[in-house]
Amino acid sequence: MSDPDIIVIGGGSAGAAMTGRLASAGLKITLVEAGVSDRHLKSRVPALTSSIVQNPEFDWCYQAEPDETIGGRADVWPGGKMLGGGSALNGMMFVRGHSWDYDNWAGLGATGWDYKSVLPYFRRMEDNERGADEWRGTGGPISVSEGRARYPITDAWIAAAEQAGIERRDLNGEKAEGVDYVQVSQRNGERCSTARGYLHEFKGANPPQIVLQAQVLRILIEDRRAVGIVYLRDGVEHTLRARHGVVISAGAMGTPKLLLLSGIGPADHLAEMGIPVVQDLPGVGRNLQDHVGTHVVNEVSARTLNDDAKGLRGALSVLRYALSRQGALSTSIGHAQAFVKSRPGLPAPNLQISFAAFAFDFDEQGRLMLREKASVSTLVGLMRPAYRGRITLRSADPLAPPVIAHRQLSCDDDIDQIVEGIGIARNILQQSPVAQYLTTELRPGPELSAPEDLKGYVRMAAIPMYHPVGTARIGQAGDAMAVVDPDLKVHGLDGLWVADASIFPSLTAGNTNATAIMVGDKGSDHVLKSLRINA
Repeated sequence: MSDPDIIVIGGGSAGAAMTGRLASAGLKITLVEAGVSDRHLKSRVPALTSSIVQNPEFDWCYQAEPDETIGGRADVWPGGKMLGGGSALNGMMFVRGHSWDYDNWAGLGATGWDYKSVLPYFRRMEDNERGADEWRGTGGPISVSEGRARYPITDAWIAAAEQAGIERRDLNGEKAEGVDYVQVSQRNGERCSTARGYLHEFKGANPPQIVLQAQVLRILIEDRRAVGIVYLRDGVEHTLRARHGVVISAGAMGTPKLLLLSGIGPADHLAEMGIPVVQDLPGVGRNLQDHVGTHVVNEVSARTLNDDAKGLRGALSVLRYALSRQGALSTSIGHAQAFVKSRPGLPAPNLQISFAAFAFDFDEQGRLMLREKASVSTLVGLMRPAYRGRITLRSADPLAPPVIAHRQLSCDDDIDQIVEGIGIARNILQQSPVAQYLTTELRPGPELSAPEDLKGYVRMAAIPMYHPVGTARIGQAGDAMAVVDPDLKVHGLDGLWVADASIFPSLTAGNTNATAIMVGDKGSDHVLKSLRINA
């Protein structure tokens, strides 16, 4: 294998976008991915998401440390272990976030990442079924479509939200506040991951070289410049050098781990692990954030996906999908959503209320399974939790999983906001368009109505929303906790960039995958800018 111009580590949501754009610019790119190919039915068919999440063939299945704020539970955090990363196994909800989020990034030191600066990249990367305008784009590699698993009760929920005073809006348009159907990262009813959009359908003259099932062990640093990597494939260590440098796109858990293994991070922790310090950056692994939420679950008299997934209807759903790529097998994790403020004076919505025309239970092994009876679920998600966790090394063994220390509900006000969100969700469900279909509230249950009772429910039932970010955050050179500069270059080193959700200074509103893709797409221009400056 001849030396490439750039090595990209990780072919996930951001890494595939970065790879595709750099290769389109004429650079010789080698993408090194630890996982398998995404060319698998379980990834392509949307409803089969549950068969790849927490499946170690496709998912890293990161084990978090026990969290005393949720009763000592130790959650498993998914991470894509295949080409396309999270975009190849997530719930496919395409949400850009609120404009305030990006202006806030700029205020936190991410110069050039304000909303006006990121909007052209959101437009560039998407092919939106609703057409192009000032906020939307067409012709890009990621197809953004209307959901094809449509149920009348979802229409009723949106009408109920409007009746409750929530304005109908295009939530990927001018203002991400209000209610609408969920848009999904699908093309013709099949998942459209970044692997599909940026790599498999690559249109440039110099396609990137892709090396799969290759675990990067460390980055080679010489004279304060990244010059290559060492990776493990088929039990054999290989060295690959690059002419211009290395981009790390290993995700919010994998990127800090790899930086630390390469001697880049807090000097005290590196010393504890016996790893020589290359660059003392205290912020590596810090600033870990994730959305947290809980469900309101109701049984209903209307038809839902729970009905369409079993028996004769299940067989008909398979046939319908085979013929038209519509129906239950095209479902995303949510069908409609609202972004709302539970308190006056907030600069942006603090809650995401996501509705799905199906609901899950847990089997005896704790695995998700669709409920037998027709049901709906409303996820109440807190958009800006207060707590910041940390990722560290378990040992100097590069194959050992990282330590994920995160407390979901350490702040009482976070719990209060989720309780306020349950009140908003219940209010929507009590409006006549949808209330006529409700038969029973299963969770939290009608007996839980007092704030203190609902706080107890939140502490018991809160779940991570699997949107980890922030562990190699962007910031100015004078910021001691910043890991990369606004051009995504690692502070204090040359030829080394990070582009994935780890660079987020703070969480954005809603599902984070679209923003991670934008970071890879926009980040490619920052890498190209650096190469031009240093040419």
